[in-house]
Amino acid sequence: MLSGAPSSTKSVNRGPGLTDVGVVGAGPVGLAIAWRCAQRGLRVSVYDDRPGSGASRVAAGMLAPVAEAYFGERELTGLLVESAARWPAFAAELAEASGVDLGHRTEGTLVVGLTADDLAEAGRLWSYQQGLGLPITPLRPSALRDREPALATRVRGGAVAPGDHQVDPRRLVAALRVAAERAGVTFRPTRVGTLSEVDARVTVVAAGCGAAALTGLPVRPVKGQVLRLRAPAGGPPGFRHVIRGYADGEPVYLVPRADGEVVVGATVEERADVEVTVGGVLRLLHAAAELVPELTEYALVEAVAGLRPGTPDNAPVIGALPGRPGMLAATGHHRHGIVLTPVTADLITELIVSGEPDPALAPFSPARFSKERPWN
Repeated sequence: MLSGAPSSTKSVNRGPGLTDVGVVGAGPVGLAIAWRCAQRGLRVSVYDDRPGSGASRVAAGMLAPVAEAYFGERELTGLLVESAARWPAFAAELAEASGVDLGHRTEGTLVVGLTADDLAEAGRLWSYQQGLGLPITPLRPSALRDREPALATRVRGGAVAPGDHQVDPRRLVAALRVAAERAGVTFRPTRVGTLSEVDARVTVVAAGCGAAALTGLPVRPVKGQVLRLRAPAGGPPGFRHVIRGYADGEPVYLVPRADGEVVVGATVEERADVEVTVGGVLRLLHAAAELVPELTEYALVEAVAGLRPGTPDNAPVIGALPGRPGMLAATGHHRHGIVLTPVTADLITELIVSGEPDPALAPFSPARFSKERPWN
């Protein structure tokens, strides 16, 4: 059993003011853990001086276990698929609990290639994804444009991933905040400098890039620049599917929202600043307009950069910190923080309540880095 964790919600000694769980970080993962723990009858405090201001503020919100399945990441892909399968019920429950529309859309994703080289590059990945049994089906250009007439006539081909959906991360954070408060979670508007400042039986570090300084985990910032456009005349975008593609070798995604917004992203830069650069904006706009020409008539309403919490193997860090009783990590989600929110919250909550880790946590345990970077 995890030292410091209650063996069950019934056995917790609830003295006055006693906190069972302290969650450091009020992004989607931290908020979802807090909400789930409160639902199980635990007293929970969330520590964050700027809730929802991290990577989720910039994220596009793609729930893409298929399109995000990459070579050499088989175990991560399995976790993505499992979490995506939980999303419909999670979204429905959260919307009911909070009264907030999450912008959850299920039209699916089109993955396209502008040139023959782009199509060949994409095709290698589709073959790998199909080999894993994932639902992705190649389409000819005419079939693509039947689904999305807004696609450029130059697009050479693509594929459809019908189970890759989307949600609005900013609405997700707002909904989780409301649901957590209604479930009895206490919010402490403070920045945690050391974990000794958290007064709780169990501490969960869900602080994104900030987890490195708090835990010593090898979590690094990976910069991403993202644009938000607005369709003309207050109408909806001229396409319904999420479009992910390659345009002359440049990867780009376009995420349409029902309210007329289109999210265009994202750069991947091994640097820790959050400056928006001319080069980054130019690359994204050029690639996006090559795939969907009508975007040149849209308004550019926001250009922003954020920092993804990356790890050496691109997989999240979820579970008990070795040699540190009562300390758990839920960080390092890199590109996948939104899609992995439900499964991370469920696994961490069950670990806290039962004291026993689910076997699904094994590949993502913090212990896999303990030899590289010993604990203090």
